[in-house]
Amino acid sequence: MANFDIIMPKMGESIEEATITNWFVKEGDTVQEDDVLLEIATDKVDSEIPSPVAGTVKKIFFKQDEVVAVGTVIAVIGLDGDETSVRDEEPASTAEEEKVVPLPASPNEEVSQESIVSTQGRFYSPLVRTIAAKEGVTQDELDSIEGSGLNGRVRKEDLLNYLESRGEVMQQKAEKADVAASPRQIPKEERVKESVPAMEGDEVIEMSRMRKLIAEHMIRSKQTSAHVTNMIEVDVSTVVSWRNRVKDDFQRKEGVKLTYLPVFLEATVKALRDFPQINASVDGDKIIIKKNINLGIAVSLPDNNLIVPNIKDAGALNLSGLAKKMNALATAARSNKLNPDDISGGTFTVTNFGTFQNDIGTPIINQPEVAILAIGAIKKKPAVIETEMGDMIAIRQKMWLSLTYDHRIIDGALGGAFLKRLGDYIESFDSDTGNFKL
Repeated sequence: MANFDIIMPKMGESIEEATITNWFVKEGDTVQEDDVLLEIATDKVDSEIPSPVAGTVKKIFFKQDEVVAVGTVIAVIGLDGDETSVRDEEPASTAEEEKVVPLPASPNEEVSQESIVSTQGRFYSPLVRTIAAKEGVTQDELDSIEGSGLNGRVRKEDLLNYLESRGEVMQQKAEKADVAASPRQIPKEERVKESVPAMEGDEVIEMSRMRKLIAEHMIRSKQTSAHVTNMIEVDVSTVVSWRNRVKDDFQRKEGVKLTYLPVFLEATVKALRDFPQINASVDGDKIIIKKNINLGIAVSLPDNNLIVPNIKDAGALNLSGLAKKMNALATAARSNKLNPDDISGGTFTVTNFGTFQNDIGTPIINQPEVAILAIGAIKKKPAVIETEMGDMIAIRQKMWLSLTYDHRIIDGALGGAFLKRLGDYIESFDSDTGNFKL
């Protein structure tokens, strides 16, 4: 009988490596099909990897906290009844791992395709090499970065942290060089990150891994996109009336609770079809208009963190389908059951501030998207309405929408027109039919 290789799975289109955060088995353990073998983490999500077969764990090639490229054999399971021995040698690396590509000496120099080890003999993953080459990081710079991975390996987070402070470091080096060349000059005071002292009685809490990733993602978004926010108030009285009338029947028929959000998601899909430039990404000096509308839904987790799974091809779903998919993703998120693909590939994000009775918000764009919609709380307000008898004041259900967009490719006219169209769709909702009149 043959052994079965456990391979580091592909964790989404842009993921080329993952960190082993925990092994739930050890060599010699017997496992059943679908038993959890290990937990892995990427810069997007943590996932549990189940065993696809039943058998005995014969060899584990990588330890906890090691970074492994996708497609690499990480363990071997002997199928029931198999007596074949497993060699103690390390598994064969992927073709990408075997190539240790040197970085250019300058940003304009092409990357060599020869297998050359760095000046310090360090291994760099394909993802780290790709980012470094794109940012023009030289080999000497990369070798100088202190790695947080196993045996000092430089991880993606280490490189991104270096890039954030790179300009400051280079300036300090230049200033020191100027001082060395001209001893009579008075050196400028070096700038350092200010440390906030903890006073007596203060509670110091270490950021969780997810919170660190969120912080990094938000800072990178603000540094990447020119953020602008437009706001509009819409009348959702017909939506409220319809939902109150059909919510009980909807839950009995569909098996999920009906909230207001699926109505707003369906209206958002319609508006994005009218303005496809909002459903896009930026790649250098190119604009990529996305074919599918993958709606990201910001989900608040029990530990006060946030994650954004997305509804794939939301344009193919009706209101009932959106409600079911949204509910399934939120449940999976809160029980840590999301798959990597659930949070990759989003094209437009919606966040619901109204859940916390907040009226208006200015959210940060979820990169690499170019816009994000915030939905505020629904509240009764006096409003002027036009009737055959003239203008009248009536109590209406009102809600604020705010659209934050990337001013690099979306101007105020386009952003404002999209938000106005979205508001028009919502206000055209027919409480009798449950459809949009527009």
